[in-house]
Amino acid sequence: MYINKKSRIMLYAGILFKYLILFSVGGAVYYLIEVLWRGHSYISMAVTGGICFILMGLINEVLSWETPLVLQMLIAACIVTAVEFAAGCILNLWLGLGIWDYSHMPLNLLGQVCALYFLLWYFLSAAGIVLDDWLRYWWFRERKPRYRII
Repeated sequence: MYINKKSRIMLYAGILFKYLILFSVGGAVYYLIEVLWRGHSYISMAVTGGICFILMGLINEVLSWETPLVLQMLIAACIVTAVEFAAGCILNLWLGLGIWDYSHMPLNLLGQVCALYFLLWYFLSAAGIVLDDWLRYWWFRERKPRYRII
């Protein structure tokens, strides 16, 4: 099927707009979680949160809606932990900004991520997954969410 250049540009602009909106929502929520948890945050955490939210939202764009929510939560916790590790390596270890340091926590990796926060992100990811799905449904007329818990 042929799509003319103008239609293609409009299609790509719509996709870019959708992901900018989702990035902004995810970044704002992540920033707010940090402020509530630690009392402060950094703009880099809003960027990290936006990336995490987009990647978390792609889980059931890639996997079937039949994928159990508990498995989606595990995947999301892995995604958040990987993005936080990458951000920590860049921001804290390479640039020396000292935004966070988990080296005093058990089961940490280079002081950038730890098992406790992985577990917290596992449970928080349920809200992130559901929020993304419903925003896509309400704002972008995507498929109505449905979940299989286990």
